[in-house]
Amino acid sequence: MSPSANKSDEFIPWAAPALWGNEQRYITEALNSTWISGGPFVERLEKLFIDYCGLPHAAAVSNGTTALHMVYLALGIGPGDEVICPGFGFLAAANVALHCGATPVFCEVDPHTWCMTGADVERVMTPRTKLIVPVHTYGNVCRMDEIMSVAAKRNVFVLEDAAESFASKYKGKLSGAIGHAGAFSFQATKTITTGEGGMVVTRDGALHERMALYRSHGMLKKRYFHEVVGHNFRLTNLQAAVGCAQFEALPHIDKERRRVHATYTRCLVGLEGATAQRYENDVDPVLWAMAVIIDEKAFPQGRDALMQQMREQNIETRPGFYPPTVMDIYKDVGPIPVCEDVARRVISLPTFPTLSDGQIERICSALKGLRR
Repeated sequence: MSPSANKSDEFIPWAAPALWGNEQRYITEALNSTWISGGPFVERLEKLFIDYCGLPHAAAVSNGTTALHMVYLALGIGPGDEVICPGFGFLAAANVALHCGATPVFCEVDPHTWCMTGADVERVMTPRTKLIVPVHTYGNVCRMDEIMSVAAKRNVFVLEDAAESFASKYKGKLSGAIGHAGAFSFQATKTITTGEGGMVVTRDGALHERMALYRSHGMLKKRYFHEVVGHNFRLTNLQAAVGCAQFEALPHIDKERRRVHATYTRCLVGLEGATAQRYENDVDPVLWAMAVIIDEKAFPQGRDALMQQMREQNIETRPGFYPPTVMDIYKDVGPIPVCEDVARRVISLPTFPTLSDGQIERICSALKGLRR
């Protein structure tokens, strides 16, 4: 049972890593084996993902962004190509497009789920569209059947950014295992963590082989013989050891994240002016971050002032993701008023599996007390 103690003055961080059992033992095992760079734990973690996702190929990488980058490179994304990304969400997919010389094209999101839809994607597609990257924000999952249908009409590749939605499902299918490829992140706040790390899964054997080439300096058939200008995107055996231990604890992590989600839902009932992200009936979410969108009539101080007021009560929160329209690195961004509105008004509340019910009650009580 989760602890319910509620200390009124303790600091509640936005996220906190949780180690559940075998992490230290597996790291020691990796150290003693002398396999600290590549090694058996990397292969073991990849096999765990293959079995879990039900796909034939998995490639462990150094982080969630290099997971995306490796797919872009394997697909040959480059100048003249367009990559469709949502205008609300973490912008790694857009940044990788810029790294490759491609153009990120931003679509709207649903104002309630904060995820892209097939209609949003179709509105911005052009003959130059080479890749669609649905971002499953906060543990939600985009309407993948719509997106896959739109992509099929134009023969466009779909890469799911499932960094925030590991273990969430859409119509019974795991996020990240629905598109042509899926990218995951193991950064410290994610559902399972290796500190930094990531994974790509796919059913496409040729794509997997080409990703392996770019992951390791462009060398595949001969050592020190570079077939392409590759990178070092490899995950270490030490990190993979932590990942294997985390994966073993996934049933418990899943249970505790669902408890946190249920407790927030109960505590936020009746709080007018703060509306939680909507999860449609087709989505079975494993919550990564609890977020609400505020009504500025109820919170006239605005989101940023509200965050400061929460911090004064020793509760750390985070803003919604800033839209590309406010950043100079993105050029000629089309109109995305829904994304801009959501970005301005979303506040993300502390979310991690060891967060107690008492802490959640305190967080929600503080939020209610700041309503004008």
